[in-house]
Amino acid sequence: MDRSWISNPDRLSAKYEKGVGDFVTFVRGSLDVQGLTKCPCNRCMNREVHHIDSVRYHLLIYGFLKDYIHWTEHGEQSNPQVPLGSPIQDTPPCMNEQDEEMSEVLRDAAGHAYDIGSSSDLLSDIRPPAEQARYDKLFEELHNPLYDDCMKFSALTFIVKLMNVKVLYKWSDQSFVALLKLLHEALPVGNRCPRTYYETRKLLCDVGLGYEHIDVCKHDCILFYNEHKDDDVCPICGVSRYVRKKIPHKRLRYFPITPRLKRLYSSKHTTRAMRWYKEQRLEEDGKLRHPADGEAWKKFDSLYPEFAGDPRSVRMGLASDGFNPFSHMSTSYSMWPVILIPYNLPPWLTMHRSNYLLSLLIPGPKSPGKDFDVFLRPLIEELKVLWDGVQSFDSYQHARFIL
Repeated sequence: MDRSWISNPDRLSAKYEKGVGDFVTFVRGSLDVQGLTKCPCNRCMNREVHHIDSVRYHLLIYGFLKDYIHWTEHGEQSNPQVPLGSPIQDTPPCMNEQDEEMSEVLRDAAGHAYDIGSSSDLLSDIRPPAEQARYDKLFEELHNPLYDDCMKFSALTFIVKLMNVKVLYKWSDQSFVALLKLLHEALPVGNRCPRTYYETRKLLCDVGLGYEHIDVCKHDCILFYNEHKDDDVCPICGVSRYVRKKIPHKRLRYFPITPRLKRLYSSKHTTRAMRWYKEQRLEEDGKLRHPADGEAWKKFDSLYPEFAGDPRSVRMGLASDGFNPFSHMSTSYSMWPVILIPYNLPPWLTMHRSNYLLSLLIPGPKSPGKDFDVFLRPLIEELKVLWDGVQSFDSYQHARFIL
């Protein structure tokens, strides 16, 4: 029996799912009268006993113990014959701790591909083929070494770390492209280092780190968005959209929030914390410790009881302020980020910058002033879609729900 699937970190792949199915079929011959057996997932580690259906679910969600090659705890002989052509190893050649962390990020971004129903049957994911192909490509980049015999970096982790250094030290795009070309020439032949900045950004957008460009009227009258996306002239002031040759006067950066909100529930690191305000917050009359203790929150709950009844309903605050992105304070320029803060989390996580959701980056050089609402349009429209509900996955309850 081929057991190379055990070392496959992509638990969304068809190969891994088939391997789990083969294991369950094998184990059914050694079940006790109640259908219980030891669970070899990374959480239970053969120390806990569960029903076989629960074991199958655990293996799909938490992964299979990588060193449990001979299934002696499940009735197999101590020295089974493993066929040639079925290599078993703890991790793929280029997989190390940082790649495991990146693999976890991709699983959170992709969302769990499985759900469990009343009959304990596992339901396959309903992601569109194009989206599934995108994540398949990312997992392929994660499993491929930067070059042959490279043990420290996969292609994806190298690109992510390189982009992180670029941002930290404020490299220009031209200097970054020059470095990419030099690295590509210096590394062994056949390396997977990207040659252009475009290739690097495209891969990071697939991870979920991308944003949308939206052109803005010179006088902040409108966004060239939706019904105006093909206009070359502002319908209000009549000024041209472009300075010259398709270069706009202003450009808004918009970061969609729906994928990031869904990730808060699909990730095992945050899904439980997103219920804190409802299930673990200490309530005491007369004391205000959290926005949920305020009258505005309670009034909203009374107006929309169905929304308030689900602890997974997301509550957010919006904040914005101008700042000068340039080091020289003598330069007069003001850029305005719009940040959403999830109030579902406990206060010590709510105010941690890693949980801030940057949604808009409003261009300068001046404050948007009374035209601030113009820039909020894409965010407002996305919030309306979220109010109607989008399908998401709760990794705490292992079930789909409407976010």
